[in-house]
Amino acid sequence: MSPGPADATDPPAASGSGGIFSPPHLAATLTFTVVMFLTGFAALAVVPTLPTAARDLDGVSLFPVVAGCFVAAGLFGGVLGGHWADRSGARRPLALGMVLSVLTLLVSASSVSVWQLAAGRFVDGLAAGLVAVSVTTAIGQTYPEHLRPRMLALLSAGWVLPSLLGPPLAGLVVQWWSWRAVFYGLAALTALPAVALVLVLRRPVPHPPAAGAGAGGGTGAGEVPAERPPLLVAALLSAGAALGQYGASAWDPRHLAAVAAGVVLLVVFAPRLLPRGTWRGARGLPVTVLLRGLTSGTYFAVEALVPLMLITERRVDAVVVGAAFTASAVLWAGASWVQGRVLQHVARHRLVTAGALVMAAAVALAVAGCSGGAPPGTAAAAMPLSAVGMGLLDPCVTVLSLKHSPPHRQGHTTSALQTNMNLGQVVVLALASAVLNACLAAGAGPLGGYRAAFALLLLPPLLVAALAVRARGD
Repeated sequence: MSPGPADATDPPAASGSGGIFSPPHLAATLTFTVVMFLTGFAALAVVPTLPTAARDLDGVSLFPVVAGCFVAAGLFGGVLGGHWADRSGARRPLALGMVLSVLTLLVSASSVSVWQLAAGRFVDGLAAGLVAVSVTTAIGQTYPEHLRPRMLALLSAGWVLPSLLGPPLAGLVVQWWSWRAVFYGLAALTALPAVALVLVLRRPVPHPPAAGAGAGGGTGAGEVPAERPPLLVAALLSAGAALGQYGASAWDPRHLAAVAAGVVLLVVFAPRLLPRGTWRGARGLPVTVLLRGLTSGTYFAVEALVPLMLITERRVDAVVVGAAFTASAVLWAGASWVQGRVLQHVARHRLVTAGALVMAAAVALAVAGCSGGAPPGTAAAAMPLSAVGMGLLDPCVTVLSLKHSPPHRQGHTTSALQTNMNLGQVVVLALASAVLNACLAAGAGPLGGYRAAFALLLLPPLLVAALAVRARGD
């Protein structure tokens, strides 16, 4: 049997396809697994490398642009990839995303300025958005229905090892060799699986996926055509996010104009992609979408600014920062397991409150770690502790959002959660960066600026703790 999808109405026994490692699916399974392993490895290895790269390129003040443009581009890439996959299948957007991933690593590795590094991260965000939304559709096109859950579970497990190895190995390479070697090495590792993926996806699909199977294809007779996603809105929203990140890096008229333009774009176009009442925390689904944005924004800012402060001001070795990233990934997974198994009978909104308070405590550690007399480990501990908070609350926010969503709108709900997660990351990081740069412009020392920026980050988790009761599912 060819690796194309079986009809959704066929029982598993009728498909005769065996398991995901059976001959008809072995090539696709191995290729998808290696690709997702390297995607996770690259994502987790690059992030702790960026502060050192920004310092060496004399672009510390623009580091929020480097970090935030990835998220801004990912917002548009996700909408573009989903639209493309719905219309013509996932093969092309997924293959293009993987090829772009290799090229952007080369662009970043050869950076001669922080702007080239930012451009590389922007294209990487676009590629990540394409890959993230099209990989599920590619699985739908390649595997029969009864094998898809097994393949998705395998891909999820494929992120465990990268979370353990990626950050510390990247830190060792940076410390003993160069941050450029991390990007070049990842490009070399990713190139061969990217080519293999393109070849695997070139195999013809024998017939279009069944309606509702989640794969792309044409609209058959009697089918309702998919709603056209707002690509222009997503593009303008990404532009607004990028302008906001750039504007927050300084306080001259040009940067202030960029902030104003970015705010206008966000205010005008973001509500078109979110449930009505999201920004005022209306009960039910809107507040869950708001909670996702506030919590992910806080966590993203902690992961961006704490390593930057440790490397540029406290002179902490990159390998130590990499170890903090690894601890964060492991503790997030552990806390998520605890909330799903040990605390499964606790009301979900109460776990959201508990997780938000843990995150607030983590931010307080970051504030304390900005004191010259405090050991650097004080601030470094903020990263794994905030991951514990996210592990507790993030699955609960998802469960509550789906509980408040009608079954036929759960895909739209998931899209809204993803959109506001990206917006939260961009906006919270931009606000914290603006406070940092304002303090530096006013003559405050770097540690004082970081202390003020981290103090601002206390507000989102405390707001989440107060609003969580509005998301209760009973």
